[in-house]
Amino acid sequence: MARPSIQPVIWQPPAAPERARRADSSPPMPVPQVLAVNGTGPEDVVVDEQGRVVTGVEDGRILRLSADGREIVQVADTGGRPLGVELLGDGRLLVCDAVRGLLAVDPDGGSVEALVPGREQAAGRPLHLCNNAAVARDGTVFFTDSTQRFDLEHYVADLLEHGGTGRLLRRDVSGEVTELLDGLQFANGVALSADESYVAVAETGAYRLRRVWLTGPDAGQSEVLTDNLPGIPDNLSTGEDGLIWVALASPRNPVLDWTAARHPLLRKATWALPPAVLTKLEVHTTWVVAVNDAGEIVRDLQTSAPGYHMVTGVRQHDGKLYLGSLRARGVAVIDL
Repeated sequence: MARPSIQPVIWQPPAAPERARRADSSPPMPVPQVLAVNGTGPEDVVVDEQGRVVTGVEDGRILRLSADGREIVQVADTGGRPLGVELLGDGRLLVCDAVRGLLAVDPDGGSVEALVPGREQAAGRPLHLCNNAAVARDGTVFFTDSTQRFDLEHYVADLLEHGGTGRLLRRDVSGEVTELLDGLQFANGVALSADESYVAVAETGAYRLRRVWLTGPDAGQSEVLTDNLPGIPDNLSTGEDGLIWVALASPRNPVLDWTAARHPLLRKATWALPPAVLTKLEVHTTWVVAVNDAGEIVRDLQTSAPGYHMVTGVRQHDGKLYLGSLRARGVAVIDL
């Protein structure tokens, strides 16, 4: 398939913090244990009530791993490309599928129900690239539509273009879908605060987290929660400690930051490079951080050890972190 053209918007990224130039945290992240899966790109991960690890891979399969990783069971096939995975509370899984939309998946019978179908209208515009979600205690779902411009295969085009067509959406238990935020730079991870007073969303293309207040005097208002992250944020999740964990897929790229403020032809030329060359520009690192309600980074774990990179999902469960990746063939586990 021919790559789509881009129309880059000139913008000035904030100067990357000093932390962006270091390859390891202090102390460094413990070397992860990798639970192999029979597929590529377990982009997100969730742990069910029985301690089993659930993820989705690029060919559409939803896989469930035993706690030790020795047993892998296919529980469903979405027929698309599953990304974010959550627990719905009724025994089903909530799956954000980049093609099929927002799905409810029965892990026992394998049935797949489209809650918000992909490419169909959602709050006035088609749901183009459903990416990540968070489920409130009352069953309300908050989820992202990353971009109105590009498919997942060409997500880098959206980051280079910086057009800001991403959205944060809410699906009420009645099935009604409303738009909470638009104009987001590749809307990605979603997480609710521990008390559900706000919902946070990652803007991958702007290196920041935003939040929308759901309760209190500022209900309905939005603001920046954490700005100028040292890496490129992907999925979010709420930890058992009440912190919001952030998967950092890659460190900031100083060359791309430099070209952002200059003539758009520079980014068009970058996008014209062969895909193999673009892939080689990726920095292999394993990195997650956690922020508190004030937006401060209070946990920072990174390693440059080989064997696992491009962390796109993170989940805290029972004293461990479980990591997903868009590139790897396994789920990484870190003992906290």
